[in-house]
Amino acid sequence: MDVTFLGTGSAMPTGDRFQTGLLLEAGSDRLLVDCGSGVLHALQRTEAGYEGVDTVLLTHHHLDHVSDLLALLKARWLAGEDSLAVAGPPGTSALVDGLLDVHEYLDGRIELAVRDLTGEPFSLAGFDGRTFETRHSMQCFAYRLTHPESDAAFVFSGDSAASRDLLAFADGADVLVHDCSFPDSVETDTHATPTQLGRALRDAGAEFGRVYLTHLYPHTDGNHEAMLETVSEYYDGEVRFAADGTTVGLG
Repeated sequence: MDVTFLGTGSAMPTGDRFQTGLLLEAGSDRLLVDCGSGVLHALQRTEAGYEGVDTVLLTHHHLDHVSDLLALLKARWLAGEDSLAVAGPPGTSALVDGLLDVHEYLDGRIELAVRDLTGEPFSLAGFDGRTFETRHSMQCFAYRLTHPESDAAFVFSGDSAASRDLLAFADGADVLVHDCSFPDSVETDTHATPTQLGRALRDAGAEFGRVYLTHLYPHTDGNHEAMLETVSEYYDGEVRFAADGTTVGLG
């Protein structure tokens, strides 16, 4: 299983990072997790391209996680592709219906299958998934994803404050990608900071192959080394900052 970081930024552009998007690949199966601004462009830089990705899994419905969704639909239609599947937390069907109400000419262009996840285990695009509802300003799911052709586990926190329960859900993952939006100088209870994440990692007693920090606001620029040092005060595992365009192999 491979994961490619398509976008590791946030709702405030830095010029160096697109908004949130991850591409998971295992065998011939591909799954796009979140589809923020710039993700369509980043996707086209991959071998799969937007023609090769027909399934999107949304963590939640904030604009920086969904803004390229209709752009993806249109690009696939223009490229001659005939389908797109979208899944996410409750309300995903209503979200897609609302987007199509604004852009009516895209309605019916391709076969569109939309699914509201209930919190129960699910299968999507060949991957098996479990959900965990995060601490954010709207309903958001973290996902634990596996694939029958791999013994690896991948966990993406989505947008979330750090919590022991979320990290217990992620325990044992080969790769954990976790929100670390701000340095400690910014007060937040809907995203994570290095001290909050480090303490939650310590308190959960969880272990991971690697931890990648993502959803980076401009406030983190110039603070990466200090942020990693802060996390390492509480957690001695491997922690890195995610970067757009990087592909990581699992298992």
